[in-house]
Amino acid sequence: MVFAAPNEALARAEEVLAADPSPLHASVAHQVIGIWQRDFGDTRLALAHLRRARDLASRADSPEREADVLATLGVALVHSGRTREGLAAFERGVARGTGHTRARVLFRRAYVWWVLGRHGEALEDVRRAIPVLRQADDVIWTARALTLRATVHLALGSVERADADFTAAERLWDTTGQEHDKADAVESRGLAAFRSGDVPAALRLLDEAEERYAKLGTPTFMLTIRRCEVLMAAGLTTEALAEADAATAALDGIGGQSTRRAELLLVAARAARLAGEPRTSLARAALAVRLFAGQRRTWYETHARLVLLEARVATGRASGRLVADAAAVAERLTAFGAPAAPEASLLAGRIALGLGWTADAERHLAVAARSRHSGPPLARMTGWAAQALRARAAGSARGVLEACRRGLDVLDDHRMTLGASELRARATAQGAELAALAQEASLVSGGPRRLLVWSERWRATVLTAPPTRPPADPALLSGMTAFREIAARAEEARTDGGRPVPALEREQRRLEREIRSRTLHMRGGAPGDGDRFDVGRLLRRLGDDVRLVELAVLDGRVHVLLCGQGRVRRFAAGLLAEAEREAEHVQAGLRRLAHPGAEARLPLVEAAGARLQELLLGPAAAHLGSGPVVVVPPGRLHRVPWALLPALRERVLSVSPSASSWLRASGTAPPPGGRQVLVRGPGLASGGAEVTELAQRYGAAGAPGSAAPGVAAPDAPAAGAYRGPAGRTDEPPGRAGGTPGRTGRAVGPANGYGVPGGGAGALGRPVPRPTVLEGDAARVPRVLRELDGAALAHIAAHGTFRADSPLFSSLRMADGPLIVHDLERLDRSPYRIILSCCDTARFASVGADELLGLVTALLPLGTAGVVACSAPVNDAAVVPLMLALHKGLDAGLSLAEALRDARAALPGDAVHQATGWAFSAFGAA
Repeated sequence: MVFAAPNEALARAEEVLAADPSPLHASVAHQVIGIWQRDFGDTRLALAHLRRARDLASRADSPEREADVLATLGVALVHSGRTREGLAAFERGVARGTGHTRARVLFRRAYVWWVLGRHGEALEDVRRAIPVLRQADDVIWTARALTLRATVHLALGSVERADADFTAAERLWDTTGQEHDKADAVESRGLAAFRSGDVPAALRLLDEAEERYAKLGTPTFMLTIRRCEVLMAAGLTTEALAEADAATAALDGIGGQSTRRAELLLVAARAARLAGEPRTSLARAALAVRLFAGQRRTWYETHARLVLLEARVATGRASGRLVADAAAVAERLTAFGAPAAPEASLLAGRIALGLGWTADAERHLAVAARSRHSGPPLARMTGWAAQALRARAAGSARGVLEACRRGLDVLDDHRMTLGASELRARATAQGAELAALAQEASLVSGGPRRLLVWSERWRATVLTAPPTRPPADPALLSGMTAFREIAARAEEARTDGGRPVPALEREQRRLEREIRSRTLHMRGGAPGDGDRFDVGRLLRRLGDDVRLVELAVLDGRVHVLLCGQGRVRRFAAGLLAEAEREAEHVQAGLRRLAHPGAEARLPLVEAAGARLQELLLGPAAAHLGSGPVVVVPPGRLHRVPWALLPALRERVLSVSPSASSWLRASGTAPPPGGRQVLVRGPGLASGGAEVTELAQRYGAAGAPGSAAPGVAAPDAPAAGAYRGPAGRTDEPPGRAGGTPGRTGRAVGPANGYGVPGGGAGALGRPVPRPTVLEGDAARVPRVLRELDGAALAHIAAHGTFRADSPLFSSLRMADGPLIVHDLERLDRSPYRIILSCCDTARFASVGADELLGLVTALLPLGTAGVVACSAPVNDAAVVPLMLALHKGLDAGLSLAEALRDARAALPGDAVHQATGWAFSAFGAA
């Protein structure tokens, strides 16, 4: 009962002891309490109860009872770090037990061998135990033994054998009521899915196991270790580190198992290294090495030493001694049959290369390269990275590029098994070294065209295919509805009282975790070659007038690849780090200029724009011609307001995450019908005045009260009017609900299509009457229905960017936030979309060179052009900019052309200038 219903078993055992039992029965009761404390509580109390149970079994003169207790005591001793005592207890237990009891003792010793990393001994003991348990028709212990054998097979990389044992064990569990063991079986299947490379299935099964354990009140330290391994493989390294550290603190709080503590420290060390925190990794790994050594767990100690060496190299401590240490670790891992052995050989080869020891490097890299043809995706990528380094050392640029191509192909296939856009983006980090090696080889030997191809090979690759649509999962849909309601209530509480409500915020975070977890479970489609980038096609599309400027970063320096007039030219520019610092200064200046009274800062911001131009464009600025320009920046420069750069200020300018993305957008056809949607969210200082003006303009020619197209709104920008996060105290009072007197309703026909005589555009073409959603009509479900497949959407709403969780970046609607996860459910996002809100053009730079945010969620779903904002802006100053922008669209201009003309039409004061610079056109529509 102690595993099926642990708390009930504990209570029953305490009842037995309170009834003055016989030594035999008291031994059973103390053993149950010892098991509970060992697995769920304090190991010191566990040892005390188990020693008492052993003594009582001896007094009862029951060798079988004593053997059983000795096995339980042996497990507890090993988990507390007393390995020698634990193995001695097992020796006595094997000697005292016979038949069925002895088989149970052997099974538990096999478990201990697995804990110690001695897999050969574990397989031998479980091999001896299973036939006896089967002969005794002991279903529960047979299923446990099969599960253990499968787990050992996984540690040795034998996924097929493990899967067969897991399947057999699961059939047995289905005939029992052992809920804890059933949960353990689900956890084990999650581990098997991970080892076979199926990350979404692994996350789903581990989450299911966690739910089952929670119902039983079972601690989940082992599950946390496994989940952290999966999170790291998915690129979620910061989350893995946080989970491992939290579990370690919880374990320390209850005086839990020393063995689990060491394993948690090891997984935290790996996560810290992958998250770019080498000093944290160094500290965690060093402590894990000491603990494993004290526990006589050589297999784990060797893995911890590998992480320790990687952390030392990451902190700049490369030396000949580290080459020898890494080689020794590789030899030990190979002897263990551990799948991590190629990583150690790659590390030894990489250090040796850095020291100029080419012969040693070749020897170690050749060993690591053997893994490139077999095993899970990440192991094969390790092999291809080693092969690329071998080719570079041999001076073969062709060999480097071939190895990088093959390795990144493996990564592409792996990424496409992931359904969630976040996982696809973060997984690209595992190909960063291969991509950097390829770019370096291209720069040396291939010329600008080849460098462009490799720059595109790993840039914004997630945008090449839309994410898998979230399933029609009732739990997911209800979770998103509940999240929206709770978030709206929390926002209302902050706005009304000025203080957050902890209970609401806790529930909001819980719902966020649930939504994110369910989306990460989605599997992607079948791997495919996709649409490979073609330089010739790009140059033909650009023609003689348009220039595309792609910025590649090699060794910290920006290289400008200028495409146009049938050729690609390369120019060296400044240092990336300096450009990032200058961009932050510019953003700070734009934030200040959003408020009246900061006119004195305008020259400083303009001067910073000139410095940015020198750092980012360098001599290429003189070769841009006079036509339109498309800028393709790296992810780390996504917040640059490109229209501020002097050479780009008067141009038709658009921004794209990649040249491939721009090509695809330029070839996207608008949907038939020209349906338009205007959305006004609550709480804007201006009340989203441009929506009213646009509705009147498009709804009927010369509608009363409409402003002339392109003319500023009657009122000057109100002091402090600021299109930033909702709830700002600098918004004028009494305007939180939008324009007074407007009731919540949809304006125009429900289907959004125009009617005869509905107005005419500047070129005399009929303009379809738009669907206008405002007030209570601007609720997320209705907004999503209208956005789906629209030709043009304009959304005036508060925007919030979430750097901690970019797919929860949102637009504030009447019923709460419309988040990126909502947009990913669209069948086809609007062909053109204008987001007249703060921070809608902000992204999280993740993975190798990927971006997550509102705009990048729209581009793979059919949107060809977006106008969005990368900074907080003055709310009232946005209105004339938007009206002028629509005037240009009505005249048949593209978004980039209309935005250029709209900036020129603005008043020349600092507030309006800063507002114009803060908006960018993305894509090609």
